[in-house]
Amino acid sequence: MSSIARVTEIISSSKKSFEDAVDSGIERACKTLEGVKGAWVKDQKIDVENGKVKRYRVTLMVTFVLKD
Repeated sequence: MSSIARVTEIISSSKKSFEDAVDSGIERACKTLEGVKGAWVKDQKIDVENGKVKRYRVTLMVTFVLKD
């Protein structure tokens, strides 16, 4: 039996770190999507304010398996 997967793009942010942005993005995706099997970071960005990092942003490509 074969399986079919779908990839969806989400954007997550954190005031702490890129890792925290990834963790919260995956946690939130798993609340909405069933069958999440993996993800990859497509892009990383930061917001700078007054010469300091204000926010870390990641664009995640989340893979989940479709139900039959």
